[in-house]
Amino acid sequence: MKKKDLVFLLIAMVIVFPYLPFGFLNNFQSSFLYNEEYWIVTSFIKFAFLATLGEVIGLRIRTGNYYEKGFGLIPRMLVWGVLGLTIKIAFVVYAAGIPVLIEKYFWISGAKDSMAYKDIFEASEHGLGGVRFLAAFLISTIMNLTYAPVMMTFHKITDTHIMQQGGSLIKFFSPIPIRQIFPTINWDLQWNFIFKKTIPLFWIPMQTINFMVASEYRVVIAAFLGIVLGILLSIATPKK
Repeated sequence: MKKKDLVFLLIAMVIVFPYLPFGFLNNFQSSFLYNEEYWIVTSFIKFAFLATLGEVIGLRIRTGNYYEKGFGLIPRMLVWGVLGLTIKIAFVVYAAGIPVLIEKYFWISGAKDSMAYKDIFEASEHGLGGVRFLAAFLISTIMNLTYAPVMMTFHKITDTHIMQQGGSLIKFFSPIPIRQIFPTINWDLQWNFIFKKTIPLFWIPMQTINFMVASEYRVVIAAFLGIVLGILLSIATPKK
């Protein structure tokens, strides 16, 4: 293991440590980290650090370095933090709205009640475990076919903007030329890998599991999944 890998491993451990199930962290986790009252702050923090960690790992796989000129670590953290807020909002909206939709129009009785329970285990105790699974699957599917492509495309646009500005934090706040950036996106990668493969084969199954657990853990699970996505993207992107 190289020195830079050891340093990165130590930094990654510090970032991940607060989320580990240690008894002495229970009070901090319940009172702040997973407390829904602080969702704006915690959602921003979770994605700013964890999802960006995935991008750094992806950069290491592609280039052999954890950082390079123009990468724009801080701007990327800001983007992921803001996206974390939209992801939290999407989770709430879809988790509340889709059960109403499928119960009324897909004739899936008990969908709303199944999602009212804390997790699939509690739903199972009341005979709604199967319905909770089906509801979670449909929530994940509809969310990933509607919200996710827009979010992923916007993230790609901001990535391009960051690189065009040389990773500068000050220049990052200049207007984003979306009309100019949009045609330059690698749509072969975006469509054939990001949309056609990661959405049905990774995001829908993983977010199905996510909607089966308690709501306070969904954002952090999604943020940890962002680390996996960074690795997947590094595999799909040609090495320099």
